[in-house]
Amino acid sequence: MRTVNIHEAKTHLSRLVERAAKGEPFIIAKAGRPLVKVTPLQLSTDRKPSRLGFLGGRFKIPDDFDRMGEEEIAEAFDGKP
Repeated sequence: MRTVNIHEAKTHLSRLVERAAKGEPFIIAKAGRPLVKVTPLQLSTDRKPSRLGFLGGRFKIPDDFDRMGEEEIAEAFDGKP
């Protein structure tokens, strides 16, 4: 595994990160003493794309959902009781 000092890591960070992402981890050292190890993340490939509809089938939406409270709203705008 490659060891680089902090100065070299700052100078070539983009290149080092690209190589680490491709599977070449490296160690950053200060004064020759290892401090951190940079490794690629293991991302799950079976991840679901989104949570849209995650409660599907758990409750029923009434057919008149888009008209619920229609009269009260109209009265509020018209000012009529």
